[in-house]
Amino acid sequence: MKFQVLILLFLLGPLMTHCVPLILPLDCSDISNQDYSRPSGVYTIYPIGGKSAVQVYCDMNTVGGRWTVFQRRMDGSVNFYRPWDQYKMGFGKAATEYWLGLENLFHLTLRKRYELLVEMEDFSGNKVFARYTSFSIDPETYGYRLHVSGFINGEAGDSLMAHNGQKFSTFDKDQDSSSGNCAKLFLGAFWYSNCHHANPNGVYRWGADGTIYAVGVEWSSLTGNNYSLKSISMKIRPVH
Repeated sequence: MKFQVLILLFLLGPLMTHCVPLILPLDCSDISNQDYSRPSGVYTIYPIGGKSAVQVYCDMNTVGGRWTVFQRRMDGSVNFYRPWDQYKMGFGKAATEYWLGLENLFHLTLRKRYELLVEMEDFSGNKVFARYTSFSIDPETYGYRLHVSGFINGEAGDSLMAHNGQKFSTFDKDQDSSSGNCAKLFLGAFWYSNCHHANPNGVYRWGADGTIYAVGVEWSSLTGNNYSLKSISMKIRPVH
């Protein structure tokens, strides 16, 4: 009898496994919900479905964790002066510097309501942040327009609200509110207005440098326009 049961389990095993739904994580919050002991690090998420696997850095520690990092600068190892197609699809390495991709970011914010945390550090070791209660972007047909609101607090100050409602611009796709091309003028890519209060995707430079105006990795409410930050990361997590 025991032998017959074992044979039955052997035959049904693959079918039983096949019937169990495979839950693919949409973001770092889903990964944390599956296992609260997961440490910060690189994980795979699926923003657009089963064939959209992409690596991201998950911050599982800061202010309760579960943050999905979509932009990170830390050492200048990756060139961020890139064309539209690369900002659309993403580039870099999740373990170091990277951009998740506008299309991935759009699909994330389409499926859930997110808040935003921007963390930064200067070359003196001072660490500050800016936090917003709501963050989303429109689809490509609307220029991946930015929607951000609800600045809460943070010693960094608010340098992002001036970019609210702006389309994303790169040097080869000018969608800003300026008569010039802000991406070309300030050697970056962002939701430029006329032109920027924040330039997180600018040229990686080392602290104070006024030789070329406002082209660095900047957050003007904290550093002004002639100081390039040592590090900056932009991360989102679902709003409860």
